[in-house]
Amino acid sequence: MTNMDGSMPGHDPDCLFCRIGKGQINATYVHEDENCFAIRDISPQAPTHILVIPRLHRQNITMVEDKVLLGDLFQTASRIAADEKLENGFRLVVNTGDHGGQSVGHLHIHILGGRPLAWPPG
Repeated sequence: MTNMDGSMPGHDPDCLFCRIGKGQINATYVHEDENCFAIRDISPQAPTHILVIPRLHRQNITMVEDKVLLGDLFQTASRIAADEKLENGFRLVVNTGDHGGQSVGHLHIHILGGRPLAWPPG
């Protein structure tokens, strides 16, 4: 089933992350499954900076009521951190809205690690 504009339901044809998820824009994948994919950030803020992105387009975390999906995203982030050997620690960040520093209007979790991270973050 498609939307009136020919796009798939739950996808925004103008969204950077939707386009990456559909293979229209190249990215360095570190994980991919039916619910989400994970890519290396093109402007890393730490030695390891990976984004975990749900396949369904949701503007931000406040637009997701599916607890199973949210749990899956965070479990995936944790597994990726282990695969990346971030045993000394890492940070998971979900930016929401302009004041929260969200630069792409599609929910995503940042995995940051590979060096000591300061607090407060910004």
